[in-house]
Amino acid sequence: MEPYTLTNDIEVFYVRATTFPEGIKPAFEKLVSLLPSMAGRHLYGISRPENNQGIVYRAAVNAKYPGEGAKYGCESFTIRKGTYMTEVLKNYEENMMQVSQTFDALLEQPHLDPQGYCLEEYINDTDMRCMVPLKAA
Repeated sequence: MEPYTLTNDIEVFYVRATTFPEGIKPAFEKLVSLLPSMAGRHLYGISRPENNQGIVYRAAVNAKYPGEGAKYGCESFTIRKGTYMTEVLKNYEENMMQVSQTFDALLEQPHLDPQGYCLEEYINDTDMRCMVPLKAA
C-alpha cells in the first residue's frame, strides 16, 4: 500500500448499481452503452454505506464538460483531490475476491477521511487502483 495524490478534482457521472456486488457489471454495461465512444474516458467505481441501505455502488466515468451527465440522464459526483491510500491490483478479474480483501485492508489504515468512500480507478482493461481518501493534514 502506498499514498497517491490526486492533484485535481475529477468530475464524473454515474449509473447506480441496483445491488452490491452483483449489480456492478450491469451498471458499467449500462453506463458504457449510453456513450457514443469511450475515447478519452476513464472508468471509476465509487462505493460507501449509505442511509441503512448497505453499500451503494456507483459505476462512473469522467465528464468531458460540466453537466455532461444530465445529457445522459445521470447524476454527477466529484472525486475530491487529495491524498489517498492505494493498492494497484493486476489482472483483478482473475481473482475478484482480492478487490474486497484489498479494500478491507485499506479501510484499516489510520487517518481515513470519515466522509470518504472506496474508489476504484480502472487503469486499463486488466488493472485497477483501489483507493480510500485520507484526512487532509
